[in-house]
Amino acid sequence: MSAKLVLGISGNISRPSKTRTFVEHIAGQVALRSNGVSHIFDIEDLGPSLGQARQLKELEPTAHNLVERIAAADVLVVGSPTYKGSYTGLFKHFFDLLDPAALRGKPVILTATGGGERHSLIVEHQLRPLFGFFEALTMPTAIYATNRDFADGILVSETIRARAQQAVAEACRAIGIPENVSLAA
Repeated sequence: MSAKLVLGISGNISRPSKTRTFVEHIAGQVALRSNGVSHIFDIEDLGPSLGQARQLKELEPTAHNLVERIAAADVLVVGSPTYKGSYTGLFKHFFDLLDPAALRGKPVILTATGGGERHSLIVEHQLRPLFGFFEALTMPTAIYATNRDFADGILVSETIRARAQQAVAEACRAIGIPENVSLAA
């Protein structure tokens, strides 16, 4: 089994963040199971050119490198904090710059975080349609976590961990990783 590249994209613009922690946890589990590597970046890592860019060519070289990593990734784990019932504006702006065919067929695990349960459908009503436009292969299990699912910046909810493991298993099946490969919690 060849090593896989798992890329995590966190839509937050501040650090530390629960969203990044969540994306790191899930991407790390996919990488562990696939004998791969995971790399995580925040929208902030795209640099100041993102906000003014109208085309990919207007992004700084660092941002172009991240776009190339997205194209090379075997699996994406994307997440955004919830702002007014949706993903962050810069998160959406970044994906607006990508070619519509850039994510076609790429396995994607959808995640989001928020202060409470009232925004839990962000993954189904906001993120899934966005990645559906790109014809990405979104995993059936999407995961939303609230503030109470974390303690001291660490994911502690066993229910959310179980949902994450289910999404990890789905992504691993999508990239041909056998079912009998065990996952660490």
